[in-house]
Amino acid sequence: MPAPDPTELTSLERTALYKSLGNPLRRRILDYLGRHGEANSTVLAKELGESSGTTSYHLRKLAEQQLIAEIPEKSGGRERWWRALPFSHTTPDPATMTPDEYVAAERLAHLKIEVDTELYRRAHREYTGPEGWAQVFRSGTWMTKGELLDFVREYQALLDRYGHPREAAPEGARPVNVRLYAVPESVGEPEGEPAGP
Repeated sequence: MPAPDPTELTSLERTALYKSLGNPLRRRILDYLGRHGEANSTVLAKELGESSGTTSYHLRKLAEQQLIAEIPEKSGGRERWWRALPFSHTTPDPATMTPDEYVAAERLAHLKIEVDTELYRRAHREYTGPEGWAQVFRSGTWMTKGELLDFVREYQALLDRYGHPREAAPEGARPVNVRLYAVPESVGEPEGEPAGP
């Protein structure tokens, strides 16, 4: 069963989603399933340094939110195997959030910032030149808001064109973390060349 359409989530459901994704252990479980495809509570306990009771509890919670699904053909008795479900979500305008939703989204954002900061450091540490696996690109330009939104849509289409779901990835493919941040300069900044790399 596919994950529910995130655009149809209520504020209460989004709050629960952000709390779940903002839980560091649940985040690590989802990351593991994304890289390895499947696991049970025992495998996750060993890999993540937790008890199988703890990983089993968090797997059930992730399943309740339809972020993961059981693999029936591999499960039997008390041993249940899980896989991650495809999921994409765009956070709404914070001004439209309830206070509880905003707090949960802010906590999740802080966790993502920590993860992304470490990815940025890794990209620099592992950079071996323009033909290597680790790539670092920074730039600045001038855009209208409409052009920026078009750019983001085309960026997503480009990822869809070149990327593969795990189960359809060709031989030699590796999981690749890609991030895009587009932040306009504050209004009132002196005119001149855009910020460079």
